[in-house]
Amino acid sequence: MYRFLLTPRWWAINAFLLLAVPLCVFMGTWQLSRFQDHVHAQRASDHAAEAAHTARPRPLGSLLPVTQDTSGKRASVTGRYDRQFLVPDRQLNGRTGSYVLTLLRTGDDKALPVVRGWLPGTPSPSATPAPPTGQVTVTGALQASESPGSNGVSGAGGLPAGQVGMISAASLVNLVPYQVDDAWITLDRADDGMKAVPATAPEGSGLDLKAFQNLGYTGEWFVFAGFVLFMWFRLARREAEAVRDARLGLVPDEPSDEPSTAPADVP
Repeated sequence: MYRFLLTPRWWAINAFLLLAVPLCVFMGTWQLSRFQDHVHAQRASDHAAEAAHTARPRPLGSLLPVTQDTSGKRASVTGRYDRQFLVPDRQLNGRTGSYVLTLLRTGDDKALPVVRGWLPGTPSPSATPAPPTGQVTVTGALQASESPGSNGVSGAGGLPAGQVGMISAASLVNLVPYQVDDAWITLDRADDGMKAVPATAPEGSGLDLKAFQNLGYTGEWFVFAGFVLFMWFRLARREAEAVRDARLGLVPDEPSDEPSTAPADVP
C-alpha cells in the first residue's frame, strides 16, 4: 500500500521533509540559545551593577570607549560645569519628567555630559537648579551615548531652546563650540533636591525586546517543523486511502489509451 513512497514525486517530498525539519529544529534551538544568552547577560549585569555600586570609582579615561563591560561602572572625572540642557519625556518610578543634563568641561576643547538628576514635568530651563561653580569632581555610573529607539528614546526633533531629545555627542555637538565625549554619566547623588537617575543596561544586553523576539522566533521555528511533519503525514494518509480505494474498486480506474478488445454489440 505504501509503495507510492518510492515514486519520484514522493522522493522529492521526502527529501524536502528530511531537509526542512532538521533546519527548523536547528534554527529554533539557535534562537533559544540566543535568548538564554540574554538571560545570562541579565544575571551578570545585575551582579555587576551590585558590585559597581560599592566599587571604587575609576578615572574616566580608563573606561572609555564605553562597552558592555564598562557600561554602568563608576567613573570619576574633574572639570567645570558649563552649558545646561533639559532632556524631556523621561520616566522615573512611573512618572514623566526631565533629566537635567550639564556639560562638564574636562579640557580646553572637550566636555562630558553629566545627568545631575531628574525633575518632574518639563520645568523651564531658567528655573532649573544651576550647577555648582568652580572646579568639581563628579562620580557616577558611566553610560553609552543614546541612539534613536534605544531604551525607548525617540530622538524627538524640533524641541525648544535649552532642550535635547537624546544624550549623545551627535545631538550636542551642534549646540556647543567644543567636542563632546561619546558617553555620559549619571551622578550617584543628585544635586539640589533632584532625584538621582539610575544607570540603565547597555543596549542589546539583558531581557530587552530583542531577547523576547528571540524567544518568539524559537516557537515559530518549532511550529514550522511540526507543520511540515503534519502535512507529510496528511498527504501520505490521503495517498494511502486513494490506493486502498482503488484496490477495493471504490474508485474507477483511469481510462486506458489501448483499444478495447471487448466484442462490439451486434444489432
